[in-house]
Amino acid sequence: MKRIFLLVAILATSLVHYSFAQDHSGHTQTGDLLNLYYKTKDALVAGNANLVASKSAELVKSLTDDKTVSKAMKASLLEHAGLIAESKDLKSQREHFAGLSNGMITLVKSTKLSAEPIYQQYCPMKKANWLSSEKAIKNPYYGSSMLTCGKVVETIK
Repeated sequence: MKRIFLLVAILATSLVHYSFAQDHSGHTQTGDLLNLYYKTKDALVAGNANLVASKSAELVKSLTDDKTVSKAMKASLLEHAGLIAESKDLKSQREHFAGLSNGMITLVKSTKLSAEPIYQQYCPMKKANWLSSEKAIKNPYYGSSMLTCGKVVETIK
């Protein structure tokens, strides 16, 4: 009986040790994608093209490393995020942000990316959506010239 108990104890200890020793460095949490998207959006709101490119480049890297997003979804997101990262022109970045936002909206509706509510917002002038972590409208498509133009169209939980 003592041998069985000892064997079970050793086996349990080995399994616990093995599970803690796993290397998770290659895995990106999908919540990081949403946070990087938000940072890209905030840089567009601020009208800082260099910061937009930088945050979008971080999003591209995170997407590239991510193992949870489907290939088709990843390809679409990488296309738009890559075009934003390559550009230093705010107008061009804002154009591509609409495509990135459409992909992110699809992703957040199919995958739980946040414990917090995600607000889908809409700009009637641009006829485009975006995501925000807050209800207050801060329009990334027009920045300071039309900062509060838009409305919340859906709360994704």
